[in-house]
Amino acid sequence: MPYMTEIFIITISYLLGSIPFALLVGKLGYKVDVREHGSGNLGTTNTFRVLGKKAGTFVLLGDLGKGLVAALLPLLFGSEMNLLLAGIPAIIGHSYPIFAKFKGGKSVATSAGVLLAAFPWFFVVVVGTFIVTLLVSKMVSLSSMAPQSSDF
Repeated sequence: MPYMTEIFIITISYLLGSIPFALLVGKLGYKVDVREHGSGNLGTTNTFRVLGKKAGTFVLLGDLGKGLVAALLPLLFGSEMNLLLAGIPAIIGHSYPIFAKFKGGKSVATSAGVLLAAFPWFFVVVVGTFIVTLLVSKMVSLSSMAPQSSDF
């Protein structure tokens, strides 16, 4: 059957994206459901706010990693599928995770992981813009949007 590899990649990508690292780190490491605190999102930012730097860093690496791995699946399975296309289901999975009643995070870190796989040099520019904006504004939400609104 044609496109079975691509369908498999899309499915695995979504399932990877659906892994709720914020929920896992919170419940397993801290006995806290981060959805009941802060913004209520299952994401990196809320984990940093609710559980601190150590937990937030674990969630950041998990969320970024699942986007990176999902986008690299075509290379793993010998497909010519575009890396960005392979990563999009992971982003959707993070926002609407099947493992957490379809209520996830905003997908910033997962999107960054996909970007890292597809365009590593651009990832560095985006992360740099994010950091500078965060240092100046002290607002994660504004920093998350700044790389998207720049004229590259």
